[in-house]
Amino acid sequence: MLSIEDLSRSFREGEQVHAVLRDASAVIGSGEIVAITGRSGSGKSTLLNLISGIDQPDHGRIVLDGTEVSALAEPARTRFRRAHIGFVYQFFNLIPTLDALENVRLVLELNGVSGATAAGRARAALEAVGLGARGASRVEALSGGEQQRVAIARALVHRPRLILADEPTGNLDAATAGELLPLLLALPREQDATLLLVTHDETLAAAADRVLELVDGRLGPRA
Repeated sequence: MLSIEDLSRSFREGEQVHAVLRDASAVIGSGEIVAITGRSGSGKSTLLNLISGIDQPDHGRIVLDGTEVSALAEPARTRFRRAHIGFVYQFFNLIPTLDALENVRLVLELNGVSGATAAGRARAALEAVGLGARGASRVEALSGGEQQRVAIARALVHRPRLILADEPTGNLDAATAGELLPLLLALPREQDATLLLVTHDETLAAAADRVLELVDGRLGPRA
């Protein structure tokens, strides 16, 4: 479902070139949950940005569900990302001027779904994460755990083929992270979506089907 082939990405820092990824490769199956671990600064977030088409590799290919994302022009990458990829971030990235329902509904509207259809699907997504009664709540009125539930609903509402989660429990206390873990793992499986998550949380990594590790810019099974 997702093929990462010989990805390399470097960044210039002054006169020096810092190689973050070096020929990183992996094949991830449809519906699989894969955790990516590695030291801080090892390139995990860079890898997610390349997979989603937010950034472009120096060389290598990313093929998602038959589409070579890395070969698309920027407008086409943006449209593809909106339609086929969902995101869950460490710091939630919700829009504070919108309520919970509007944050979820916005993803559908960006994909051309509006009106009663968008509202109904957004409400159903909030119900699925246990926040059916909080749709009218502003973001600042929600706890951290509730905000991350809204973010999970937003990531899933358009039924993406791939969900990318970057430290999804990193901004939560242990108890709240533990409550969120079953949702984060179960809901993608219900939609037969592939979940690729970057994490330092060993409990979360242990719940994945596989764990890959980034070491010296290369991606492989964790020892």
